[in-house]
Amino acid sequence: MHRRTFIRMSAGGVAALAAGAASMSDAAASAATSTARVGSAASAWLAAGGCGAANVALTSDMARGPDVARQSDVAGGRGMAGAEGGAGVAEEGGAAGAAGDAEARAWAQARRFVATGAGEIAVVERGRGPLAALILHGFPLNSYQWRGAVQRLARYRRCIAPDFLGLGHTRVAPGQSLAPQAQADMLAELLDKLQIRKVDLIANDSGGAVAQIFLARYPQRVRSLLLTNCDTEIDCPPPALQPVIDMSKSGTFADQWFEPWLAEKNLARSSAGIGGMCFEHPAQLSDATLEAYLRPLVSTPQRKQRMHAYAVALEANSLSGIGPALKASQAPVRVLWGMADDIFLPHGADHLSNAFGNSRGVRRLAGAKLFWPEERPDLIAQEARALWQA
Repeated sequence: MHRRTFIRMSAGGVAALAAGAASMSDAAASAATSTARVGSAASAWLAAGGCGAANVALTSDMARGPDVARQSDVAGGRGMAGAEGGAGVAEEGGAAGAAGDAEARAWAQARRFVATGAGEIAVVERGRGPLAALILHGFPLNSYQWRGAVQRLARYRRCIAPDFLGLGHTRVAPGQSLAPQAQADMLAELLDKLQIRKVDLIANDSGGAVAQIFLARYPQRVRSLLLTNCDTEIDCPPPALQPVIDMSKSGTFADQWFEPWLAEKNLARSSAGIGGMCFEHPAQLSDATLEAYLRPLVSTPQRKQRMHAYAVALEANSLSGIGPALKASQAPVRVLWGMADDIFLPHGADHLSNAFGNSRGVRRLAGAKLFWPEERPDLIAQEARALWQA
């Protein structure tokens, strides 16, 4: 979900995080200084029982355009090639680094903006045909998370991958709510603008909560639903997210975590960073990928504020009372669950297996963490096609 981050913490763990994070506010210092400070804070937090993570989008805002405007800027920033990292952390370079740069540039060049009442929604669309798939990321990622799956599914569906309000590159209208219910309503309007009546939904993390709300509010617009690790009515938000919400309320989350990870990419890939916390194979995260996820969240004070507002909006249980509507739906629903996720625990999969009127069962994935859909796009494509054929 929320790409967020954090295992259950004791009160001592949260206190250790707060104390350690205070020493990290000078993110503009040299990479060596940043590494030492962040490593010390992370060690204190982990020793106290904490565990963190997070991800997000990239690129600066474009000049405002017409209803649907294509973005021509490219994803920015290479990481620090020679920086020190922890055990099991690989430096980016050679063919892998070049491939990551090219992939990020291609995704940025494909991005366009669709004007809605909620704001100008950043969207990447690939594939053609009469049938469409709507693919939803979580917090704090953006649509770039789904690049591998979109590449594999574009032959079978018109794939629509938007950035949520408050995340990625979407430009939010003044006064617009960022709550999950408002996100679902924004998606309905987005589909209207794109002249799409019905979709197959695929979702991860907080995007999974929005997908369930969309199904409950617009059942006639959902052909099928493929859910991965995400919120459930009994775990929304998960306890592991509360420290992120608390830091977001104080406006410190981005500076305490994202800025140091951007300054030291190997830290981001380490066990003390988003990579080790949310990915099974963090060494495979390129510098370009980390930039694509994290840079947009800290690019301006306004974007930091909106990202924090997104997190705070997750505190209320947006799925409370949704059970009867999910049971009433006859859309086929398949659940794929990473069993090594420390944020959304295995009981979430057990709950979802019985939550829907037309459940197609649960597949449990050993070793997979929260953001496993990025690491296993072939599996997403395989399961999606099987569900669509059913």
